[in-house]
Amino acid sequence: MTHTVRGGVMPLLALTLGSAALLSACWINNDDDDGPAPPASTYSAEIRRTSMGVPHIKASNWGGVGYGYGYAQAQDDLCTIANSMLTFRGERSRYFGADAVIPFQSTIGQPKNLDADFYHRHVLNDDVMQRLIAAQPDRLKQVVAGYAAGYNRYVREIKSGAEATAHAACRNEEWVKPLTDLDVFRRMYAAHFAAGYSNYLVQIANATAPAAVTPTTASAMNAVTTTTTTAALSMSPRPRLAKATQLAIATDRLPNFEVGGKEGVGSNMIGFGTAATGDSSPLLFGNPHWYWRGPDRFYQAQFTIPGELNVAGTSFLGVPVIQIGYTNDVAWSHTVSAARRYGLFQLTLVPGDPTSYLRDGVPVKMTARALSVPVKQGDGTVANVTRTLYESQFGPIVNLGALDPALGWNTNTAFAIRDINADNFRVFRVWLRWSQAKSLDELAKIQREESSIPWVNTVAVARGSSQAWYADIGAVPNVSPAQMTNCATPLTNALSAALPRTPVLDGSKSSCDWQTDADSKQPGAIGTSRMPSLLRDDYVLNSNDSYWLSNPAAPLTGFPDLMGPAGTASISLRTRLAHLLAQGRLAGTDGYSGNKATSDTVRAMVLNSRALSAELVKDQALAMLCAPPTAISVTGDTATGETFNPARNVDPTEACAVLQAWDNKAQVGSRGAHVWDEFWTRAARLPEASLYAVPFSATDPVRTPRDLNPAAAATLRQAFGAAILRIQASGFALNATRGETLFAPRGSDKIPLFGGCGAQGYFTIACSPTRIDQGGYNLDTATSANSYIQVVRFPSDGVEAYTFLTFSLSDDPGSSHYSDYTRAYSAGQWQRMPFSETEIAKDAALTTKTISE
Repeated sequence: MTHTVRGGVMPLLALTLGSAALLSACWINNDDDDGPAPPASTYSAEIRRTSMGVPHIKASNWGGVGYGYGYAQAQDDLCTIANSMLTFRGERSRYFGADAVIPFQSTIGQPKNLDADFYHRHVLNDDVMQRLIAAQPDRLKQVVAGYAAGYNRYVREIKSGAEATAHAACRNEEWVKPLTDLDVFRRMYAAHFAAGYSNYLVQIANATAPAAVTPTTASAMNAVTTTTTTAALSMSPRPRLAKATQLAIATDRLPNFEVGGKEGVGSNMIGFGTAATGDSSPLLFGNPHWYWRGPDRFYQAQFTIPGELNVAGTSFLGVPVIQIGYTNDVAWSHTVSAARRYGLFQLTLVPGDPTSYLRDGVPVKMTARALSVPVKQGDGTVANVTRTLYESQFGPIVNLGALDPALGWNTNTAFAIRDINADNFRVFRVWLRWSQAKSLDELAKIQREESSIPWVNTVAVARGSSQAWYADIGAVPNVSPAQMTNCATPLTNALSAALPRTPVLDGSKSSCDWQTDADSKQPGAIGTSRMPSLLRDDYVLNSNDSYWLSNPAAPLTGFPDLMGPAGTASISLRTRLAHLLAQGRLAGTDGYSGNKATSDTVRAMVLNSRALSAELVKDQALAMLCAPPTAISVTGDTATGETFNPARNVDPTEACAVLQAWDNKAQVGSRGAHVWDEFWTRAARLPEASLYAVPFSATDPVRTPRDLNPAAAATLRQAFGAAILRIQASGFALNATRGETLFAPRGSDKIPLFGGCGAQGYFTIACSPTRIDQGGYNLDTATSANSYIQVVRFPSDGVEAYTFLTFSLSDDPGSSHYSDYTRAYSAGQWQRMPFSETEIAKDAALTTKTISE
């Protein structure tokens, strides 16, 4: 089906709300090869949709690509984008009130509207946005301007009555309104901070200054505060941080989160060289475990400018740059990195002036930012709420009273947070350049030149290369071991115990400032030559542990501590299983045909839903708990914190039989996976030294720790009994299938799914935020589950890419693409994604729409 639409139902608003003035003042040409920008009011794009509704945007220039992408994303996800843009503008409270929380998870968690508004107005302020925009190449500015114009065109059409059944949830809301180019850049810049500022949104938004006191009183208070804080933190449990902070420090072995709870976001990726594939092409598997709803959900597309650009893959909503994907010649993916991306500075305040701090004995005044947020009142009127927030030379002041009351901003001490990505204006340049790269050498060269990847690792392969590339080369703070020691204070020592490897330094001394190497790409960043990378012709991988074991045959060591641990900590079950999958494939011991990493085999093995915890210890657990099964007197549930008085008696006979018959996988039809998962959720709360008989060994990291410790039998019996009670309370049978207990609701249907949580040792990730006794493991609002998946290779005749977008392309229940991809994923039906013009033209589901104005 083909049709063409020209003009629009309302006058063109390609640049709105003062955006044109911003462009003329700030958009400096930083790319001599880009050439002059096309007129802002001229856009044209051809949107070809193939199977599952995936748009292939074809245009004659960068602005046209952005135009088609903005229109396509709005067609599919208007309500989410419009709602999310309120967040980045700091306008949530105007429409939804101060105390309501953001309705979907993202890298900022789900804060209250008022806190989100103040944070975004403070951190994404006009001054920093002008600097960001000025640093961008012209072609990125053109894509952004086109994206805003395409999105705005769709909004005009919807507001005028087009597509009458689409987006019923929001189409008539006043907050669905046009975007400016600045809005899009704000959304893009906000993504920089997932491993830094975003973790401390509430603490930044509420960092208001205390009242000034006399210098004498201030000195006395400081002595009391320091003593109290040090004692409190040394005696109390690890401070609990916001969910997003758990993302930033997850690799330091913070408590794992289970099915029935929350697991930090992550990803899997493996790059196979030609020694593994057995032919002339390397192969890439990439799979972020990411949000199924909200602004950070992925959107799949292809961008084509004939003779200049041809790239396919995925990006966040509102981001008109392919962030994970492939071209005719290169393919790449990302996983959340173990490297630290931010640090804290303790400020010594000027006596009597809590908004000034000392630097080498000299007072420095903080920058005050008076902010006003419109807030909808109970009677529907709007009134302004004001706060004055502050910024130091390091970054925003952050009130850490949420970690411990004594860490709040007082008259003598405050903390500032520095995020390395606040001044990393190169982030989207690297992806833009990769979209035109022709070889693996060029891709690696670009990564080194920009050193801008914000908080993820990279694995890449390319046509004509025998090797696969791993790198954690990006923006990371440059702090020496001597600084970590010499720049500590009693308060920073306490915080460092809670935040291992996070630099918490004395901000009163310039000698404690982050350092700059000769090859640093920005002040305070580690130089590129001191960051880890690896090329292998067999395989490289990452599953969110550090760079250390990208390939166990070639451990990476000797890198700065902030890059992540090496050789001193055990790795996750998921990482261990990733290596076992790759090694089993190359050894031919995994049950599949041959011993080569072919596309068919890789696509099968990455979805086979093996549970490594069960493979390691299920037989031992059954011998310990079920030989023979005897009644268990359960006194409590460590997963929920419940205690039972009197104790509850549980007969484990049926559960033992179910686990004995279980295939140690969580495929749709596997029976009993939920019994093991509920048990292991509780068992794994034991310290490794108590749980395992064989401890972790740095010389055998993939196969240790292992074997259950017989001394843990009593505790494991309690865990087993509590797991059975939880399932009985859920109403699900002990022998229910995985597809019955794990699902994605779409209308009145529950689409059965497969996989599990990384904490149980699944590589195929489907980690539900709901407990089994809350109606089952519902993935619809998942924050850690398979999302965009790609398996890519480069045969001589083109590009072979198989993909999934697990949650489907559209968030609109009225769309034909609301559940189609999810149903295909449930059935394991990989989509061969057309890439060439010939393949696109032959797609049986092809529709074409040309828009211009």
